[in-house]
Amino acid sequence: MLYYLFKWLHEAFNFPGAGVFQYISFRAAIALIASLFISMIIGKRLIGFLTKKQVGETIRDLGLVGQVSKQGTPTMGGLIILAAIVVPTLLFAKLHNVYIILILVATVWLGLIGFLDDYIKVFKKDKKGLPGKLKIMGQVGLGLIVGFTMYFSEGVVIREKTKNQAYVPSQDIFKVENASERISPFSKTEIKSTKTTIPFIKHNEFDYSWLISWISPEAKKWTWLVFIPIVIFIIIAVSNGANLTDGLDGLASGTSAIIGVTLGVLAYVSGNTNFADYLNIMYIPDTGELAIYIAAFVGACIGFLWYNSYPAQVFMGDTGSLALGGIIAVFAIIIRKEIMIPIFCGIFLAENLSVVMQVSYFKYTKRKFGEGRRIFKMSPLHHHYQKLGYHEAKIVMRFMIVGIMLAVLSIVTLKIR
Repeated sequence: MLYYLFKWLHEAFNFPGAGVFQYISFRAAIALIASLFISMIIGKRLIGFLTKKQVGETIRDLGLVGQVSKQGTPTMGGLIILAAIVVPTLLFAKLHNVYIILILVATVWLGLIGFLDDYIKVFKKDKKGLPGKLKIMGQVGLGLIVGFTMYFSEGVVIREKTKNQAYVPSQDIFKVENASERISPFSKTEIKSTKTTIPFIKHNEFDYSWLISWISPEAKKWTWLVFIPIVIFIIIAVSNGANLTDGLDGLASGTSAIIGVTLGVLAYVSGNTNFADYLNIMYIPDTGELAIYIAAFVGACIGFLWYNSYPAQVFMGDTGSLALGGIIAVFAIIIRKEIMIPIFCGIFLAENLSVVMQVSYFKYTKRKFGEGRRIFKMSPLHHHYQKLGYHEAKIVMRFMIVGIMLAVLSIVTLKIR
């Protein structure tokens, strides 16, 4: 909203300083600061309100050190994260941008699903919360919205690179004295495409149409029948991965902040012709605007970490964890980096796999030997390390260090092929 106000002030009155709001980097920085401020202010008030209303987490005694002491800690703190993301985005982003609209829909959609789950657990005193089938239905619904928008919306396009000999070589993009002499290396024609990015491959683009076009050339028009189910699967997997990761103080919010920074870098270079050319990656018009959203996302996670770090004063609950995972999934799909999710979301993947492996192996051994056996002492993975005697603060810090390493690796894939 403020973007449009200052744009009008700049164009109509040449208001001093108003023009700075045209720069994505400036608006992203302001969004980050605003989200931190909002999470700090709202966080303190919400914790007080939840404590007064006795909206506390019910903890099962699983034999983990320090687990029982968390009984009664206020939950539903994900509301802090949602407010700190949505408000700065509405203030500083271009709200007519299709990607901003889509990511805001995803944020509110999954936030509501998580809120309903927490509300049933806390206020209705039903430990089961929202039935799993309804959660999945909600995630599938979002997947359909995202999938159909990405495939059919006229605003979702890419611009392919052209072989223009008059263009200044990409190595010299920071040395050109006369910018007007530079000719864009990308076609002016925007096209619909189902291409995405594959890491570590020289020609790092993969077209989903390949999955169906082998049937016949005409089958390509039915690519959406493959693309949309893949989108749904990604959203469900990453959203539930974040939900499983939210088991220790600061773990989900800390790792999400690291992933957010990674996505911010990927979005910015993908939406900037200079960097897209220099790195020889896909140029996606208008995705640079997502830097404002992801800056607010990172600020919200860090601001929430102020209250959620060990010992936690508030838990995010499903209100926050489902939304964080879904946001990361949708954001990655928008900037066409979803195949890189196993890298920068490696922590979520490990948590997911630990549960799948544990349950599958237990059922298999029970069926074969009559007694269920376990791979880990406990799942998800972070509880395994707790059972081994590691303090949860140490586990969280080490998981975050691994997350930083994975984030660096993800960014490095832009050049290593």
